[in-house]
Amino acid sequence: MTNKELEKKAIQIRRDIVLMLLESGSGHPGGSLSSTEIMVALYFSVLKHNPKDSTWVMRDRFILSKGHSCPVHYACLARAGYFPEEELFTLRKLGSRLQGHPGKDKKLPGVEVSSGSLGQGLSVAVGNALGFKLDNQGQRVYCLMGDGELDEGQIWEAAMAAAHYRLNNLCAIIDNNGLQIDGCLEDVMCIEPLREKWNAFGWHTVEIDGHNMQEVLNAFKVAEEEKNKPTVIIAHTIKGKGVSFMENVVGWHGKTPNKEQADQALKELIF
Repeated sequence: MTNKELEKKAIQIRRDIVLMLLESGSGHPGGSLSSTEIMVALYFSVLKHNPKDSTWVMRDRFILSKGHSCPVHYACLARAGYFPEEELFTLRKLGSRLQGHPGKDKKLPGVEVSSGSLGQGLSVAVGNALGFKLDNQGQRVYCLMGDGELDEGQIWEAAMAAAHYRLNNLCAIIDNNGLQIDGCLEDVMCIEPLREKWNAFGWHTVEIDGHNMQEVLNAFKVAEEEKNKPTVIIAHTIKGKGVSFMENVVGWHGKTPNKEQADQALKELIF
């Protein structure tokens, strides 16, 4: 897909997110909207995957560590052809495969691991990447984390292990929108200097505008070309991106729009 097509796909995915959350009445819009370009780039340009065979052995692996942002993941999976798009509107409903955090036990195609207990996803990704490296296979592993999630110590244990084993087939992405459930990162638990920390842990570090599709694609290319280290992409983003009244407002971390708000959001999200 061209950059313009990917940007249009991002608008479509954002519209899906708004409509899904309106229907469900619960969920997390802020972090889903902030990571949309990252997810669109992965599923429609970067990942080696097959929606018609979600268990294809040679597929790349994607781990959504910040599982509460699953609306954007579900929307990308549906639009890529993993399951019918109308199933998106069963989000968080009784008996649905689309739970409030991804559940591997729900047998939803494209979900590699149950996630949502923050801090665990990078460890899973390290295990996958190490296994592929030991088997001398060509799969790559991608893991999306939230910036507030970096408060978890397990992230840094996994980061240390990834560098030790020179997992150049691993790419971590940080959705660095500056807000977490309790407020601003700098007030709750300051994680800066972020780039210097990852460099010190032995990672190849790339910083980008997480809403600039070309920068996102370039960063994934740089990660693929790195031969000696794991790569972390620090994507500077805006929580609630694309919906004016949600942008940079911490209250939209886990709050869903009502009908009037959803209508306003959809008016702003035009192709």
